[in-house]
Amino acid sequence: MDLLEAIILGVIQGLTEFLPVSSSGHLELAKALFGDTSVPQESLTFTVVLHAATALSTIVVFRKEIAEIFKGLFQFTWNEEMQFSVKIVLSMIPAVIIGLAFEKELESFFGGKILLVGFMLLVTAVLLLLADKAKNTNKSVSFKNSVIIGISQAIAMLPGISRSGATISTSVLLGVDRTKAARFSFLMVVPLILGKVAKDILSGDINFQSSEIIPLSAGFIAAFISGLLACTWMIALVKKSKLSYFSLYCAIVGLIAIGYSLFF
Repeated sequence: MDLLEAIILGVIQGLTEFLPVSSSGHLELAKALFGDTSVPQESLTFTVVLHAATALSTIVVFRKEIAEIFKGLFQFTWNEEMQFSVKIVLSMIPAVIIGLAFEKELESFFGGKILLVGFMLLVTAVLLLLADKAKNTNKSVSFKNSVIIGISQAIAMLPGISRSGATISTSVLLGVDRTKAARFSFLMVVPLILGKVAKDILSGDINFQSSEIIPLSAGFIAAFISGLLACTWMIALVKKSKLSYFSLYCAIVGLIAIGYSLFF
């Protein structure tokens, strides 16, 4: 992978991690267009690095909220911050279980499965359309909701199903306020990403070669900067109920991916 490809993939990751169009699906499509012949493990390594960049951008955007959460936690009382943290933990459980139990199976879905990506993008399109038509409320995420949202996040491990799209759509369909849904969606994934990166590094699954440092660094920086912009933009879009535009986009890209896979 050369420098330009790494930057392009980084920008794609940064934008699509927060915009509800599936970052993993778009990365797989981009790799197919670039003729990426990496084995799934190598492809996954680059994907993990880009996800770490977007996790960092999330921390920067929500730095005040995260600081308040940690401040509340150290009060050691059943306050709002403690309850929110418990909800985040509950939302992580389904993804952790699926990720650990079916890690190898999940990795096999990456690396050129364009037909799968196409169909999953259509699923994302339907979810976004349903969420856009849902009535807005002032409700917060409940403990029960956090588990259900966590299940949708686990399903979104499949390339083509947008993680943010699935979790935000699920939240809105459950009656959660749109702004609160976006905030919960973006914060709930940070511990998972950081945990995944730490696990892969400690287990030796990620091995950086000296020749990979420059493209990986370029991809990381590109994903971080574009992630900052996309995260801020997405919060405003969800609040204004603009998910139908992304639904149409996912449907078009999904159909193109299916057609490309079947006829080329």
